[in-house]
Amino acid sequence: MLAWIGRQATSLVALVGRAAQFIWSILAAIGDVRTWVPLTAVQVRRVGVDSIPVAVFIALFTGIVLALQSSYTFTGIVPLYFVGVLVGKSIMLELGPVLTGLVLAGRVGANIAAEIGTMRVTEQIDALEMMAWNPVSYLVVPRVAAGILAFPIIVALALVAGIGAGWLTSISLLDLSTQEFVRGLRMFYEPFDLSYPLIKAASFGAIVAAVGALHGYHTRGGAAGVGRAATRAVVMSCMLILVFDALWAVILL
Repeated sequence: MLAWIGRQATSLVALVGRAAQFIWSILAAIGDVRTWVPLTAVQVRRVGVDSIPVAVFIALFTGIVLALQSSYTFTGIVPLYFVGVLVGKSIMLELGPVLTGLVLAGRVGANIAAEIGTMRVTEQIDALEMMAWNPVSYLVVPRVAAGILAFPIIVALALVAGIGAGWLTSISLLDLSTQEFVRGLRMFYEPFDLSYPLIKAASFGAIVAAVGALHGYHTRGGAAGVGRAATRAVVMSCMLILVFDALWAVILL
């Protein structure tokens, strides 16, 4: 047991060291603007545009379930227009950005880890270094920048889809009028309710892209190592998303 604890502690310290060194290399590579800026648009499409259907699909059914469950909970206790309050607040402040971040951690994070990991085990990254290219500015920085730029847009679309699905469910299944739903939606609304999920989404995008790139960049062991890197990237991204979700709640709320 003591040996196992020692191995786990050593692995954790080594991971923290690699992560700190990797973050420093990303910050140093930002100055190489001519390399990473032209590549960012391609990554925005791959990270952002291609992920929109999945995020909207998740948000649609989240809004439907929230409307149905809140009406069941409120029946005979509080006015039914509070369905709008619950749907709006829950999706904007918590479920919209967090569920979208977790889903995209599986799609985007695993893709980045597998792609860069494959380049590592096939020595393509070594070839970039031999040609005097900085692999971090060429491979990592465009993906991190794309995550920071694309995730807020995806989350904004998910918020619209989730609230829209809750509204359609309310007027079609719950005998709630549009005016009543909008009344609940506006009841406790604050302008910061829209800024808050976008701030979280930008941080989640940076986390997913950076963690995926970190594990891919340090892949070892051929095809099996690529699979392990993708799995670890998804698990760590999900854990960090939940940690930062709580951290933003403490700091901003």
